[in-house]
Amino acid sequence: MVATPGGPDMHEPPPSTSNALDLQDVQAWHRYWTEIEGRIGSVFARSDALTRAMSYLAGLLSPAERKNSWQLAEIRGDANPYGFQHLLGRADWDPDALRDRLLRYVSDYLATEGAVGVLDETGFVKKGVHSAGVARQYSGTAGRVENCQVGVFLAYASEHGQTLLDRELYLPKEWTADRDRCRRAGIPDERAFATKPALARRMLARTSSAGVVLSWVTGDSVYGNDRGLRGWLEERKQAYVLAVSGNETVWIGPEQRQIKMLLAGLPTEGWERISAGMGSKGPRWYDWRRIVLSDPPPPGWKRWLLVRRSVSDPSELTAYIAFAPVRGTLAEQVRVAGMRWTVEESIQTAKGEVGLDHYELRSWTGWYRHITLAMWAQAFLAVTRRETGAELAPKKGLWKRLGASSLAAEVHRGLRSA
Repeated sequence: MVATPGGPDMHEPPPSTSNALDLQDVQAWHRYWTEIEGRIGSVFARSDALTRAMSYLAGLLSPAERKNSWQLAEIRGDANPYGFQHLLGRADWDPDALRDRLLRYVSDYLATEGAVGVLDETGFVKKGVHSAGVARQYSGTAGRVENCQVGVFLAYASEHGQTLLDRELYLPKEWTADRDRCRRAGIPDERAFATKPALARRMLARTSSAGVVLSWVTGDSVYGNDRGLRGWLEERKQAYVLAVSGNETVWIGPEQRQIKMLLAGLPTEGWERISAGMGSKGPRWYDWRRIVLSDPPPPGWKRWLLVRRSVSDPSELTAYIAFAPVRGTLAEQVRVAGMRWTVEESIQTAKGEVGLDHYELRSWTGWYRHITLAMWAQAFLAVTRRETGAELAPKKGLWKRLGASSLAAEVHRGLRSA
């Protein structure tokens, strides 16, 4: 029997006739929901765990203000959250196996030539000292040092859509140096300290092994400044456009130059105005130029220093190192640099739509299980948007769709099998 998303207790009144969904849309969305169950079913050792996981996914797509176990149990009609807590803590299933199926799901539906893998991290503000990896560290979400966990994410962006693809929890050295503390949080003994770029490399390697093709990789200077990551990408002949800080150095002719000194001496003429993609107010226009770097690349490939200049403030410059086949165009590299925002949007919408940061869990296992399920919920939305043409309005909340009821509302009501 096909598990309904959330079961019969997760119910709300049907929409008004004027906003009613087309029957064909409902049937299509139900088909995609049923497919999810088929794809992830073998991850769970017991059928009741699969049923609970599908209910949890439906809850993440629900209008609950806070999508933790208590809230999701309440809207499902459960007397307590123990079933969901068991799913996230003690039930027999591997979140990495669930992630592996997510890689294939996203690739099957959203893959296009020119797809970009986008790297970024985000903070999850927490109280106390017991949550795995929590520490006083910089959170880009808060814009300051906070007591938080930091997750490193790889997003997938193509012309068909964008969604989070993989995740790793960053462990500061103060954690990995204290194995007893790690064991109390359920962190595996073999988990050693790894920088954020090193975690990014692991995710990119898994993605490649799973057969997901990334034409490009991009990310901010946290990743671009890491020469080990850049060298690893080049060994694999993986094209990239990675932001770098002014303190990095590059080879121009026979000289090694610090980027900030090089930027200060760029001429005012000779720039090309190119859009880095559409923004909320239309095309994002910048002036661009690129300079060939002389450090010998592999045969058939080339490195450039790519520079972005603000149109409104020409003193505002951003530098990237680009690595691509010799015939790579400036316009294509600008497109990739402009995809950087997609991971920020993916993280923001995952937090707002599917409760990526709504968990109340301390353990290593709990973090990975919740985050992976939330990524599945987001990917489901990305795929159904692509396949059905549904346009959701993330900034207004999952439950408001222009001109019709939202997909998530239908999931929450519980689509029945035919």
